[in-house]
Amino acid sequence: MGSDSRSQAINRSVHTKQVITRARRIDPRVFVLVLGVLAVTLAAAPAHAQPRTRADRAVADRALADSSAADSAGARPRGAQALQGVRVTVTRDAARSPLELPFAWSRATIEDRPALRRSGVGDLLLGVPGVQVQDRANPSQDPRIAVRGFGARSAFGVRGVRVLRDGVPLTLPDGQTPLDWLDLESVGRVDVIRGTAAALYGNAAGGVIDFRSRAPSASPFAIDARVWDGGGLQRGSVLASGSRRDTTGLVQGGGWLGSVTRTTGDGPRQWSHLDATSAFVRTLATVAGTRLEVQGTRYDAPRAENTGALTAAELARDPRLPDSLNITRRSRKAVQQSQLSLLAARGDGGNTLNASLFVGARTLDNPLPFAIVAVDRHVAGGSLHGAFRMTRLPWPVRLGGGIDAQRQVDDRLNFENCAALAITAPATTLCPRPGTERGTIRLNQQERVGGLGGYVRAEVEAPHRLFASAALRYDRVNFAVRDRFITATNLNDSGERVLSAVSPMLGISWRARPLVSVYANVSTAFETPTITELTNQDNGAAGLNALLEPQRTRTAEVGVQGMFWSRLRADVALFRATVLDELVPFDVPNQPGRRAFRNAGRTSRQGVETNLNTSTSVFDIGVAHTWSRFAFDTYRVGAANYDGKVIPGTPAHLLQAYVTARRAGWFATIDGTASSRVSADDASTVFAAGYAAWNVRAGYTAPRVGHVRLEPTLGIENMFDRRYAGSVVINATRARYFEPGLPRRLTFVMRIQAE
Repeated sequence: MGSDSRSQAINRSVHTKQVITRARRIDPRVFVLVLGVLAVTLAAAPAHAQPRTRADRAVADRALADSSAADSAGARPRGAQALQGVRVTVTRDAARSPLELPFAWSRATIEDRPALRRSGVGDLLLGVPGVQVQDRANPSQDPRIAVRGFGARSAFGVRGVRVLRDGVPLTLPDGQTPLDWLDLESVGRVDVIRGTAAALYGNAAGGVIDFRSRAPSASPFAIDARVWDGGGLQRGSVLASGSRRDTTGLVQGGGWLGSVTRTTGDGPRQWSHLDATSAFVRTLATVAGTRLEVQGTRYDAPRAENTGALTAAELARDPRLPDSLNITRRSRKAVQQSQLSLLAARGDGGNTLNASLFVGARTLDNPLPFAIVAVDRHVAGGSLHGAFRMTRLPWPVRLGGGIDAQRQVDDRLNFENCAALAITAPATTLCPRPGTERGTIRLNQQERVGGLGGYVRAEVEAPHRLFASAALRYDRVNFAVRDRFITATNLNDSGERVLSAVSPMLGISWRARPLVSVYANVSTAFETPTITELTNQDNGAAGLNALLEPQRTRTAEVGVQGMFWSRLRADVALFRATVLDELVPFDVPNQPGRRAFRNAGRTSRQGVETNLNTSTSVFDIGVAHTWSRFAFDTYRVGAANYDGKVIPGTPAHLLQAYVTARRAGWFATIDGTASSRVSADDASTVFAAGYAAWNVRAGYTAPRVGHVRLEPTLGIENMFDRRYAGSVVINATRARYFEPGLPRRLTFVMRIQAE
């Protein structure tokens, strides 16, 4: 590296340190004071033409509730109308305004950013404050999703966040969520609860992400097809849907939707080939006043290669490089997954009853550098929850409650990985058949996880537009291992553990103006280790780790959200969380690719999340900033003392923004992400440098010709070709901490609509 390059690198490092130092001087109490002043100002300010009484608000809500219907018809509501018409159900209550909720809630701005490739969940969640999606550019590894830092430690799948599809859990009872089988083409919107949600959903510390399916077309039959190419991958998808309009008889209305998606290509890096097909179908109807829905999903990925992480030198040389050991050991995965769900809902207004049942199966063949893992999984579960509103009391009261049950059974086999052994090599005890990838069995066990939880919630609608609520949930998660590999030298490691917790929550929301609310809450959460984290012990033993404990979180949060000056949507939230026994990952020495977990004594998290967006007849503009300060309060490993060190995996500053312009069928979008540096180890000795990456897309929505409409789009991702680490592997061995962001690439999307 030349002297000029070294100087620029040093300057960037100094600038990053200055930014972080300035951030540490921010006292969150200042923001609390600002929120208080804002609330008083709002209360004292005139409301102009806005309705002030509950009856007036109800009339306004009804007058503007058709905004969602207008949106589906192509007329996108803007400003106050868009917010007034929003109704959410992610709270497990009747559909209601988010301005009455006592916690931070966001809806991803998918419609504001047209022609998304939907190559990953990061495309859908950009611009949601407090949410970080680390794209690992690795088809064998799911993107890492962190909400307020919870989930940043995940080695695979999503951890620390409860993930749903139309209210049905994708998250397993142990808290792990594989996302490879989620069909993104059929997702219509995403609702996010940021913060501890255990009082509503159980085993989750960071929050809830609910992917809501697209509604069927209002016409009897319509097709929405897309093809795209870019980044070494190609995708084709066809989505067909339709509705019937009968409003008489036993079966009223109804609709259907089906989607088939095929993704293939060699990927953006060496050893990153992907071959995957997914299908999703849903049917809806109202039978005798009960809304029924059946959903089915099928995912088949016979090959998804694991390109692995890089050292700092490899990242600087060429981010497309793979981990050479992953090629030698032919690290990859093959997955098949199916799930069938039945949903039922009855009631409207403040009184609702909802039920769901689901069954699913997943098979996994996963060669890793240290072993070949084969899993045959079966899952089943259901939920029943309801809410009703009593108006005969002096103050209206909402009551709700429900019960959730899930069961997971994994038959797991671990084999020696003999891929590196040539066919001409002599046989060994571990690899008795040279040329065959699978060697001798190292582990054979059945792992069972059962989760059972119930909750109750009460809310009082007090005078002066105050909503005070309390919730309480009890969860019990049972882990059991049945050892099937018992010999004279390998004793029976069968065992069982039961982890349980009571999670309360108190919240208050003040609708200071018809379109502005101020809220606060105090809540707790607990998060168990997954069955994989409990069985992956650093000493190589089978069975359950008896020393690994669940982490428990206490959170206090205040915030304000609403619409200002009829056009500016604002959302500001401040939080502070204390975590006991935080789960911390580390790579097992001399076993590449093998991860184990331990508990930290106590950690603290505080942050400020800000989101602003606005729309006009031409422009959609949004910006989201998250400031975080996460640290170990007490954490020691042997003689090492990590007290005061930064929790790895999450930047102190994360900024995301987008601007979309539309005119006469033409549209263009620019969006970007900027991040400060990220620690990659507990000792805060290794950092991924900060970065800023920008994407641009431009396209044209052509007029219909007959029944067909075309929408071509060209895009450039990472248009300034920044070289950076989009994700880090925490406490990695062999100095392989860095998972590179993708280099500059040209993308093409063609959308074809017909009805």
